[in-house]
Amino acid sequence: QVQLVESGGGLVQPGGSLRLSCAASSSIFGVNIMAWYRQAPGKQRELVAVSHSGGSTHVVDSVKGRFTVSRDNAQNTMYLQMNSLKAEDTAVYYCNLVVEGQISWGQGIQVTVSS
Repeated sequence: QVQLVESGGGLVQPGGSLRLSCAASSSIFGVNIMAWYRQAPGKQRELVAVSHSGGSTHVVDSVKGRFTVSRDNAQNTMYLQMNSLKAEDTAVYYCNLVVEGQISWGQGIQVTVSS
């Protein structure tokens, strides 16, 4: 099973930017979907952005215009560029991969937006 490792989180002021990375431990073959989820304290985990191996991407309405998801297939890495961050973006962000019926999760990384 592919292992996923997130990086790039931390503390940022409102209006600031961060770029999260999700590195896969091996090459990913076949049709697959990678996604970013987040979970704020006391709330359920929610979908943030999706990247399909065919090239299409999607971000949810709450982050549209601020977050962008992308991939570097040569590096087996997915990114989440987060701009104009708000306090409500504070959460643990998780990377997810679905390929050939198998689901993998990263360990999660904290993003805190605070002045």
